[in-house]
Amino acid sequence: MGVVLYGGAFDPPHLGHLALADAARKQFGADRLVVLVSERPAHRTVHASPEDRLALARAAFPRDDVRLDPYPRTIDLLRADGFDDPVFVIGADQFRGFLNWSEPDAVLERTRVAVATRPGFPRAELDGVLAQLDQPERVILFEIEPNPAAATDVRARIGSGEPLDGLVPPAVATLISERGLYRP
Repeated sequence: MGVVLYGGAFDPPHLGHLALADAARKQFGADRLVVLVSERPAHRTVHASPEDRLALARAAFPRDDVRLDPYPRTIDLLRADGFDDPVFVIGADQFRGFLNWSEPDAVLERTRVAVATRPGFPRAELDGVLAQLDQPERVILFEIEPNPAAATDVRARIGSGEPLDGLVPPAVATLISERGLYRP
């Protein structure tokens, strides 16, 4: 297998992100994982600068190719970078909105989309999206263990001065503290 692409705001990266990346590596026998930190996410407000989020992602994924993604839309990235036979990994929650992405069928022409599901996730929601795609066979569903970490919870804990143990890698916690990120 070639390259696995894993994009997101990573605001900040947490253990749920790492669990998904590890599951994708195992599932697809990836030679390479490229972590794409969205510079300007199209559908999300970010709380830290692109440079800070890039530094945090590099701390979270030290063995991977971590880079800033300057494209607000996935299709633009795929057209510009020409990855060789990539698999683009997203969570099931993101896939629910896949039909609202810019040119979802064009995305599937350029990459397979691997959707990480968790036990108990309503499969009917995913099937509804799949039924509306020109190439549903380009979507791969794989199950991961649930992880309760969420960026909103991490930011809330930082804001209230609570420890981040069990939510983010230690290197990420250190960098957040050193840079004074996510403080009120």
